[in-house]
Amino acid sequence: MVQKLKKIKDFEGRNGPLLLIIMDGVGIGKKDESDGVFMANMPILDGLMQSQLYLPLQAHGTAVGMPTDEDMGNSEVGHNALGAGRVFPQGAALVNKSIESQNIFQSETWGNLISRVKENNSTFHFLGLLSDGNVHSNINHLYKLVRKCAESGVQKVRIHALTDGRDVYERSALTYIEGCENLLKDLNSQYKVDYRIASGGGRMITTMDRYQADWDVVKNGWNTHVLGKGRAFASASEAIQTYYDEDPEINDQFLPPFVITEEGKPVGPIEDGDSVVCINFRGDRVVEISMAFEGGNDFNQFERERVPDVLYAGMMQYDGDLHIPKNYLVNPPVIDNSVSEFLCNEKIKSFAISETQKFGHVTYFWNGNKSGYVCRDYEEFIEIPSDKIQFQKAPKMKAHEITEKTMELLRSGKYKFGRLNFPNGDMVAHAGVPQSIIQALETVDQCLGELIDAVKSLNGIAVITADHGNADEMFTMKKGERVVSTAHSLNKVPFAIVDSGYKGEYTMATLERPGLSNIASTLLNLLGYERPEMYDPSLINFK
Repeated sequence: MVQKLKKIKDFEGRNGPLLLIIMDGVGIGKKDESDGVFMANMPILDGLMQSQLYLPLQAHGTAVGMPTDEDMGNSEVGHNALGAGRVFPQGAALVNKSIESQNIFQSETWGNLISRVKENNSTFHFLGLLSDGNVHSNINHLYKLVRKCAESGVQKVRIHALTDGRDVYERSALTYIEGCENLLKDLNSQYKVDYRIASGGGRMITTMDRYQADWDVVKNGWNTHVLGKGRAFASASEAIQTYYDEDPEINDQFLPPFVITEEGKPVGPIEDGDSVVCINFRGDRVVEISMAFEGGNDFNQFERERVPDVLYAGMMQYDGDLHIPKNYLVNPPVIDNSVSEFLCNEKIKSFAISETQKFGHVTYFWNGNKSGYVCRDYEEFIEIPSDKIQFQKAPKMKAHEITEKTMELLRSGKYKFGRLNFPNGDMVAHAGVPQSIIQALETVDQCLGELIDAVKSLNGIAVITADHGNADEMFTMKKGERVVSTAHSLNKVPFAIVDSGYKGEYTMATLERPGLSNIASTLLNLLGYERPEMYDPSLINFK
């Protein structure tokens, strides 16, 4: 039961709305040529960063529930922290703990997966992102699961490897593929088993669509992993090297699908009686492939051609409300008492808006990994459909459409609180094209100015921040040469308040390590409420 919020004495907020603007992927970089935020013309953001109601915030590592401060943040954990008001141990940390304690191997699901393949003399498949980016997955988790299979007497394992190039260096796939092939070779020799990579492809082409933006990506994965259809190679490393040779500019995330064959036949299509584990712990980009495996006859997103009878499990459950997948190895964080729950309990109307690529972040992740509305009477969700295009080719994305709709919602007078996400700084920066990144950021800054003006005209408050960095680190230096960086950065992110009625009632708080989780209390304060006891401290102090 959500507790009743207490009013702040002598401060009731403003007559107008409170708007939270999340500039996805906009961090605070080195202020040099590598820093897209610095290189772009962003007068609005520059002004905010010089204002008295400004603070830089932690948005990675332990500040958002990741195992160490060497781990980058991401949009999922960032929005969890923003909406939850405190830090919860997140995917990578939960999986690490479960593996270290061996609880993962003592679970009923793991036991059933092992038993199935041993009883059927069938194959144990692992599907997922093959890197140590620690955003969607970690290759070290895969290694430990595969080794446990060997120790448990599983005779046949197949790996369906999705290449990254997004959360790690853009052309690093061979490092991970060759490392995996070497491990499998050692296990084959030591345990006299048959373990191989069976298929793969770049994450943005194969399998890892999200928010149902492009089901053809999932279809590519299904054809490759399940049906064994695709360009044939003798090994995964041969596939990667061939693609590199054919296109010296290709990024790992866009590598075409490939299938490993022997004597003209695929070595590891997914068949009846098999077990399948998706090794990704982050859910947004593997919900759809999970739906394809678990969907019954009413599944109609694409023609699956053949639907094998398998036991399918996720590393975690990717959607708790829809129970996707039904079987999983590690329990996700249970997040209660979100900002939305408190606001609905106070009968405060709010809206959330973004385009498809980040719509789930301002809804599902913000609301504590819960699908749907907390209370339909007091919430409104608006999704602007994203274009089906590589975003560096259309860096403005839907920023202007989001802005226009947001201003319409604000001016309606129906909503006291709204939140939005501009995906540009993250989605375009993942492609690593500087001119596109700069155009994306300048578009966001223009829209930011329009929204601030609209909020001011309504006697409201605008809060501006980001969920993690990305566009602030376009490249790094390695051995004296520039290496394109498409991953999230470890940099802090900006936080600023623009208060139309500010008369010095509060100042920025002095906290030891302010981060995203401190924003929830701040928002409630600005609405005139004291922070809930379980929330992290506010970023403002009242005089």
